[in-house]
Amino acid sequence: MRGLRIRPISPSTSTDSLKLLTSRRADAAIVDIHDLGLAAERRADVVGVGGLVQEPLAAVIARERVRRPRKLEGRRVGVAGLPSDDAVLRAVMRADRGDPAKVRRTTIGFSAVPALASGRVAAATAFWNAEGVALRRRGVATHEFRLVDYAHLRYPELILAVRRQSLASERPRVAALVAALRAGTDYGLRTPAPVLSAINRASGGDSRLEGAEFEATRPALSPPLALDRAGLEAWGRFAVRFGLLRSPPDLRRTFDFGVAER
Repeated sequence: MRGLRIRPISPSTSTDSLKLLTSRRADAAIVDIHDLGLAAERRADVVGVGGLVQEPLAAVIARERVRRPRKLEGRRVGVAGLPSDDAVLRAVMRADRGDPAKVRRTTIGFSAVPALASGRVAAATAFWNAEGVALRRRGVATHEFRLVDYAHLRYPELILAVRRQSLASERPRVAALVAALRAGTDYGLRTPAPVLSAINRASGGDSRLEGAEFEATRPALSPPLALDRAGLEAWGRFAVRFGLLRSPPDLRRTFDFGVAER
């Protein structure tokens, strides 16, 4: 692929991808934008070079009877236990003039689908393109309160990151990787069938579920690998306001905008 031989590594947890990168066991990694921001605060040797999705995937997903975020006051809401869960819940609630302090939080780990399907919770923080799709396929009627709709936030949830040292010494190689991933995304958006077939062969999962998840995520994949400064500035303000970061990130240090440009 564009002169590159790519060998994917599956981390055991989402945060392990950053550890693989900083420990030099990986040359590039797909990382959560908040994890990248925290790494930048620690002055870690990492930099974002492309956005893999162009809007937040996190949302508050509620059972059908809860039609707006403020109606969650007094109800039980499941959270995984991550700081970003609390930030998403508070942002969505406040955007609808609700009081997050009146929500009855309960830690459910990453069990949003069974917790919502059973009625154990009235809502849960989860990914609209994963748990949201899985719930619909189970026939569970829900409402999705997304950050992009309620808090008017549009920033890339997942970032392609490399080591800063690698970018300095091997910039053409990093640029080739970004270009290859952009071309692959463009191809997948135009011709999804062979891409989904390849994904299913690699995962061994439910092909219908994977197809539904792709269709849900599809609008957020454009423009492929883009880094929008305004969106990232909005993310920085959001992360500081809700306690995910101590101070606004230095975008020029945290991201390299030149690599992602066509």
